[in-house]
Amino acid sequence: MILDEIPALVDPSLKEQLLDGESVKELQKYSLLVNQVIEDFFKQSKFYKGDNIDEINNHRILAKIDGENTLPFEKALDYVNDLYVKNTIAFHNPNYVAHLNCPVALPAIAAEALTNTINTAIETWDQSTAATFIEQEVIRWICNEFSFPSTSDGVFTSGGTQSNFMGLLMARDNYAFEHYGINIKKNGWSEEVSKFRIFCTDKSHFSIKKNAALLGMGYNAVIPVKTDSEMKMDVNELVLAIEKEKQKGNIPIAVVATLGTTDFGSFDPLETISKIAKEHKMWLHADGAYGGCFVLTDTHKHYFEHIPSVDSITIDFHKTLFQPVCCSAVLIKDKQHFKYVSHYADYLNPIEDKDPERPNLIEKSIQTTKRFDALKVWLTVKTLGNKTIAQYLEKVHFLAKEVYKIIANDDRFEAAHKPELSTMVFRYKAIGVTEDRIHDTINMYIKSSLFKGGKASVASTKVDGKIFLKFTLLNPKNTIENLSNILDMIKQKGEQYKRSN
Repeated sequence: MILDEIPALVDPSLKEQLLDGESVKELQKYSLLVNQVIEDFFKQSKFYKGDNIDEINNHRILAKIDGENTLPFEKALDYVNDLYVKNTIAFHNPNYVAHLNCPVALPAIAAEALTNTINTAIETWDQSTAATFIEQEVIRWICNEFSFPSTSDGVFTSGGTQSNFMGLLMARDNYAFEHYGINIKKNGWSEEVSKFRIFCTDKSHFSIKKNAALLGMGYNAVIPVKTDSEMKMDVNELVLAIEKEKQKGNIPIAVVATLGTTDFGSFDPLETISKIAKEHKMWLHADGAYGGCFVLTDTHKHYFEHIPSVDSITIDFHKTLFQPVCCSAVLIKDKQHFKYVSHYADYLNPIEDKDPERPNLIEKSIQTTKRFDALKVWLTVKTLGNKTIAQYLEKVHFLAKEVYKIIANDDRFEAAHKPELSTMVFRYKAIGVTEDRIHDTINMYIKSSLFKGGKASVASTKVDGKIFLKFTLLNPKNTIENLSNILDMIKQKGEQYKRSN
């Protein structure tokens, strides 16, 4: 259909809903209303109001939208407050100790307000201009903290899974090209690639297997390596696993060393792993999504002495640099390896426009549209500095060690490990009960009842098939007194279950 005349314009008053120089005062009104909702949220004393199934079902109904029936902003915000804000989880609350969700730094929130409002897309120079230099500088800063060479580079990603994906993609494509002359990016799959194998432990993040599948290699391309009593990769088992795969006719191409496992915070022995990887000409990827930022601390500096031997690193600033989600990066020791993800589109970043003075970050990214996440890291480091951030991290590590001492001296608890970072895995053990099956039931009851009652949020995991509870401590404002109180609540719930059953 061809239009013969200009369509009718929207009501002039609705133009104020699109942000520009004329409507910015309307944004200020919105901001005041939103700030009041935020203020009320942070006044809440509980991490969660608690739940019941009737309310959950009602929330599902209330969340429905209908494009025909609209509300004024004030009423819509009230609706959002009742449906979302009043029912959400407060990660800053000291009784939230479940997952890798940190309280956020104030400079990061200010940076988010800027980036979200201005809405900079940072993939090409003509969209981002000087913002490009801010991301490059943050990458340079963290590369320097890892003692990476001047040939290194990196790019911001959507999270640790994407960062791990890029590390494994480069490991695969580089091995295929260097050893077999295969250009996977151009020509696709080959018989040799189907034999490629990646090695990590069963304590590694699930994204290693997931990404192997997404890369077309399949779950079976990831070979699990046993861990020792400290939940670290057993390097003797790594050697055996490599040799076993070679005997099957398979091709070892990469090892993933975890710097702070999700459950136990354990660091794989990087020095020995790097020697094994070098001997077998394998790519070494370090998954530092959780533990990577601890490179800033004095307490954990020694874990990173051999980082310069790795080929790529994942780091999540939204886990341990007190940044809002999402905020992650992948670092590559030799920036030439970004050629495996680069692409030149005529409408966006044509090769003819390549200009080292005005770089296009899309050349290093598997994303096209890129948020300006680097600004919040830049403003946080610029404002707080390395020392303050390090003190925050050292505090949460100290809290984990203190919790371990309490648990180790209480016969109603069993510790699964001695913490290296800021997680503590343990379980409640009812006195007089010997069956693990019953302990599993009790610990799941404890977790569920504390959460549903809005008392505390703790995580759970499995150790040798048995259910354990987990504290993940990322709040430097927490105290050992408060954590002791949560342990007391756990004991009370455990005893309550035993009496009732």
